[in-house]
Amino acid sequence: MGRIRFLTAGESHGPQLTVIIEGIPAGLALAAEEIDRWLARRQQGYGRGDRMAIERDRVEMVAGVRGGRTLGSPIALIIRNRDWPHWQEIMAPGPEARLEERVVTRPRPGHADLAGGMKYRHGDLRNVLERASARETAARVAAGAVARRLLEAVGVEILGHVRQIGPVRLAREPDLARIREAASSPVYCADAETEKAMMEAIDRAREAGDSLGGVFEIFALNVPPGLGSYAHWDRRLDGRLAQALMSIPGIKGVESGLGFAAAASPGSAVHDALHWDAGRG
Repeated sequence: MGRIRFLTAGESHGPQLTVIIEGIPAGLALAAEEIDRWLARRQQGYGRGDRMAIERDRVEMVAGVRGGRTLGSPIALIIRNRDWPHWQEIMAPGPEARLEERVVTRPRPGHADLAGGMKYRHGDLRNVLERASARETAARVAAGAVARRLLEAVGVEILGHVRQIGPVRLAREPDLARIREAASSPVYCADAETEKAMMEAIDRAREAGDSLGGVFEIFALNVPPGLGSYAHWDRRLDGRLAQALMSIPGIKGVESGLGFAAAASPGSAVHDALHWDAGRG
């Protein structure tokens, strides 16, 4: 099995999002329903935006899978945009597109509008925001769901939970059992009291016409040693994970392990402990 990579294409109000995944081995069981489950989770969460309420994402597997198993060739997935009928005359790829309608000339702070318009000389910033939209993350979720199936097949478990929303943060470290249960929380929090405070903070921000950021944590359990490479700077596992996370719209910081907290600790307190398991040789 070689290196796995994926490519996404599509605009926020275009006909569909497209994902091509290369490097998945042949014979992996893969069903559209499994991917749909993660697409549905993406659209959940307390305080979600209006666009999340519009879409009802479903994936269509159009290449690389036959009879419920991967073929080893590139996998192609599409996710249709439910709002496309309202935009097809404006976003049409052909010369019939109504380019004079819904023109955007005022760049939004905190978005790619200004930089993208200057880089590609777009007079209509819609040409930037349609692709820079967080709608693109639906395609990433589909790709991630395929990767997750591969990880599950080799015994790797991925867990995640939300540690902080706005000023509200977890006061104590949850155990793995609580983190597994966080998937049922409206804010994916592993503590009931903190969950309530987070939801109240979201309500206050919404009433003020504002929004909040947050911090989430991801665990990978039973990861086999040797992933990545110490010999090549661009293949180091921490570096590749950080780049993947930082490329998600809105992500402004990534920590590995203790992260920045390690700077305030002595070296002896931040080393990973080594253990011998005679049964594994």
